Amino acid sequence: MSFPLLTAAAAVPAIGAVATAAVPAAKRTAAKWLALLFSLATLALALVIAVRFDPGAKGPFQLTESYAWIADFGVRYELGVDGIAVALIALTALLIPFVILAGWHDADALEKETTKRWRPTQGFFALILAVEAMVIISFEATDVFVFYIFFEAMLIPMYFLIGGFGDRADGQGATESAARRSSAAVKFLLYNLAGGLIMLAAVIGLYAVTADQIGTGTFSLQQIVEARAAGELTMGATTERLLFLGFFFAFAVKAPLWPLHTWLPGAMGESTAPVAVLITAVVDKVGTFAMLRFCLQLFPEASKWATPVILVLALVSILYGALLAVAQKDIKRLVAYASISHFGFIILGIFAMTSQGQGGATLYMVNHGISTAALMLVAGFLISRRGSRIIGDYGGVQKVAPVLAGTFLIGGLATLSLPGLAPFVSEFLVLVGTFSRYPVIGIIATAGIVLAALYVLVLYQRTMTGPVKAEVRGMPDLKARELVVVAPLIALLLFLGVYPKPLTDLVNPAVDHTLSVVDQQDPKPDVRVNAEPREAGTDRDAEAAK
Repeated sequence: MSFPLLTAAAAVPAIGAVATAAVPAAKRTAAKWLALLFSLATLALALVIAVRFDPGAKGPFQLTESYAWIADFGVRYELGVDGIAVALIALTALLIPFVILAGWHDADALEKETTKRWRPTQGFFALILAVEAMVIISFEATDVFVFYIFFEAMLIPMYFLIGGFGDRADGQGATESAARRSSAAVKFLLYNLAGGLIMLAAVIGLYAVTADQIGTGTFSLQQIVEARAAGELTMGATTERLLFLGFFFAFAVKAPLWPLHTWLPGAMGESTAPVAVLITAVVDKVGTFAMLRFCLQLFPEASKWATPVILVLALVSILYGALLAVAQKDIKRLVAYASISHFGFIILGIFAMTSQGQGGATLYMVNHGISTAALMLVAGFLISRRGSRIIGDYGGVQKVAPVLAGTFLIGGLATLSLPGLAPFVSEFLVLVGTFSRYPVIGIIATAGIVLAALYVLVLYQRTMTGPVKAEVRGMPDLKARELVVVAPLIALLLFLGVYPKPLTDLVNPAVDHTLSVVDQQDPKPDVRVNAEPREAGTDRDAEAAK
């Protein structure tokens, strides 16, 4: 029996969460280092998974694990990874140590406000590790029921991270600030629970369909896909569309897709910067990943049926998110609306149903995670120095903290997809893949690039340039811990912007498999030849005769 590598990758942060929470109240520093150690161990396991994964191997999943769990209801503990899952597991495991380092002192202020019986520092880092464990196993699950459990369970630690450890640098009184954090956390929970309950009904419906047609009910993704391919499982058009909508609604809330996005700006705005990164760079990726793994593969015909409407919603997300980002006065809410625009690009690429579009969407998930983490964490360092999220409270920062300003600029340029930085490759592929099948939508979507340049450059101009405001005159530059957080992310943005081949080689076979399940091929270029056809060999024969 081989070592259960996928289980270990999720179990290590889960064990770390329990161990960190159990650290005595007086040992706050020990709890921080313990959480960091477990996150680094998880990163090591993620790298082992990436090394052992063979992109050229046959079959949709590798490193598989399968054990009977609830046999009477066809539930099995089934895990497996394709190239897309490997890339997102690596992204998650990579970002969590930086999230922990960036949030090193985020619970310190709360320690002074609470009794010794409640240990905010231990709770903060334990909750981060718990989220990591649930996200990783969501990327690994190939049993729909197992995926659903962790898809929903991750809401609990996220709720407490938003409501209990929210941002206190908002210029408001403690009571009003707490009320806003609580409201944002409740809205996050209610939106995602509503999506999850609708998905639960669809999960039960899927089980009923498989029980009726295969003979035994199952939640196994691979078994259902194979049964459909063999003609053993056929869904009526109405049934398939209803089940698809149940799954897609939950994933669209998580993603988030307009008009189900309204929980995100509040959740990110009221969270600390590391938790905001956890939301948009890690947790929200589960929604777009699930569209590729479950919506398209379980319901291929319904996916094609819904594509026109989803493309329009994605286009609205791109333009709406970018326009609202331009109008923001709050730094973190600006990044939140920018993320809504970026998720619109990701969903656009997924439902363009082309290899370039889906490959670009997968790269976008990874590159958006890195670029948003870089920008948001530097913004968090900036906000912690000034004590304000309002853009107008800053000015001339680059003259007093040039390293902070420089890293902020690179994160911003990555967010607007500047050529040479990683997100450019993703956005280019998404637009090319969309244009090849839906040229009008592809052309309109390019407006999102122009608007991104506007909101990023205006943000930088108003905060970093101009006269030095009195409140930022003594602002210190980035410290050693903060540089350790930011520098690797900047290096990755540069490396993947120049050489994205390792990622493309990893994800392209999984994209090809998904397109084959949906029975879609890339559109062929319309090439017209005006010259008259000639018989093969005519010119050659004439030359030989001479």
